[in-house]
Amino acid sequence: MSALFSTMFSCTKEETKAVAPSNEKIIEIQTNFGNMYMWLYKETPLHRANFLALADTNYFDNTTFHRCVTNFVIQGGDPNSKDTDSLNDGSGGPGFTIPAEISTTNSKLTHTYGAVGAARMGDATNPLRASSGSQFYIVIPTAGTPNLNGAYTVFGRIIKGMDVAATIVKQTKDANNRPIVDIKMDVNILDKSLAEMETEYNFVP
Repeated sequence: MSALFSTMFSCTKEETKAVAPSNEKIIEIQTNFGNMYMWLYKETPLHRANFLALADTNYFDNTTFHRCVTNFVIQGGDPNSKDTDSLNDGSGGPGFTIPAEISTTNSKLTHTYGAVGAARMGDATNPLRASSGSQFYIVIPTAGTPNLNGAYTVFGRIIKGMDVAATIVKQTKDANNRPIVDIKMDVNILDKSLAEMETEYNFVP
């Protein structure tokens, strides 16, 4: 009987280890004005996987927030923003698009304060509303930008550091809403447990 109990106890321990929760992926966006931390929605798996893949290869590092519109969004992630030609900012990317993952029924995937959405070409040339392969924007107004709902894919949200976004959008800009002084980013992937997420970001997915 004792041998049987020992075997059963051993199996239970192994089963417990097998289902132990793994860490979650958090995106850290470092800037000269401070850091922002982004949660990528698992409900938009194509966009999530793409952003993680690009971040893992340092694709976003030294790109800038090249479009900062007061009371609207800050936008970045264009590799063209690394060069000295400001006129090509907003037209670059990794050479592919991402199929739209737009939702009109999931309230999480709407343009609320701090939402992270994917930029894209307009409907005339992009009727399926496929997303840019790398360019993204962060919603600035506390009331959100509900006029964008149903038109662009929301694939994440800033869970800490919206004060940084608010500072970035206030920087001096030219007539095209491009900051006069480059606002560069360095993007990293952090592994965090649920307990760490709650403690550090006051966020539980």
